[in-house]
Amino acid sequence: MVLEGLYRGRLIRRYKRFFAEVELLEGERAGEVVTAHCPNTGSMHAVCVEGCEVWLSPSDNPKRKLAWTWELIRLPLDPPGADGRREALVAVHTGRANAHVEAALQQASVSVLHDMGLADFARLKRESRVEVLLPGNDTPERSRLDFQMWPKEEGAASIYLEVKQLTLRESDGHGYFPDSVSTRAQRHLASLAALIAAGHRCVLVFCVAHDGIEDVAPAAHLDPAYAQAFARAQAAGVEVLALGMQITLEEYLADAGQPLWRARLGLTRALPLHDARFAG
Repeated sequence: MVLEGLYRGRLIRRYKRFFAEVELLEGERAGEVVTAHCPNTGSMHAVCVEGCEVWLSPSDNPKRKLAWTWELIRLPLDPPGADGRREALVAVHTGRANAHVEAALQQASVSVLHDMGLADFARLKRESRVEVLLPGNDTPERSRLDFQMWPKEEGAASIYLEVKQLTLRESDGHGYFPDSVSTRAQRHLASLAALIAAGHRCVLVFCVAHDGIEDVAPAAHLDPAYAQAFARAQAAGVEVLALGMQITLEEYLADAGQPLWRARLGLTRALPLHDARFAG
């Protein structure tokens, strides 16, 4: 995925979950403070760091309430004062996670997709609606999963995929999901496990949109119920795949001399799971 025409700024604050106040840093608009849409419903724990560089995409759509969308942030990986301070880029737009995963599936850009038999399929359907009988329920419950895939092999059961964007890197250096309590994510795991029992194959895909994360785990310290549901789903046969994102930035000048940025984002590598528990 390529994002063109981004403006660089400095994050002042995020408020009311969906709003971000940003000071633009370059060109004729340097010093201007704008309000951007924050396309992320999570807590953004350890990601929403005030004072950090951010990149916004502009829109000239008159029907939009806000003309800016927060796309990226650059975060420090080391504490202040550390020698050779490392940094990471993070994609905050959770609405793009499915598109990143779909591109990886269509292009078979990561070798593990071949290894798991997910690179050669006859058809891919977005937002598949299913009915599942969850433990403790007498009647089936409706659920919606991100993808349903049909293998080319005749008679093979379809494969369901549920995508979760992961951006939380704790101070122990590990990546975790979710970044706050998520009953919705817990129910998705239960739905995947129920589909396994019905004879389908199911894969939970973490779209790891933080290029400083090297491995992932359920965030038992933030949502112990999700960690328990994750373990149950794995025991039931749900497969887990974590795909790491590569993010690159390139600056260029618009015709009017305004400095703009081009971002290239793509899932390029598989990341391992780890069994650490963040101690705080």
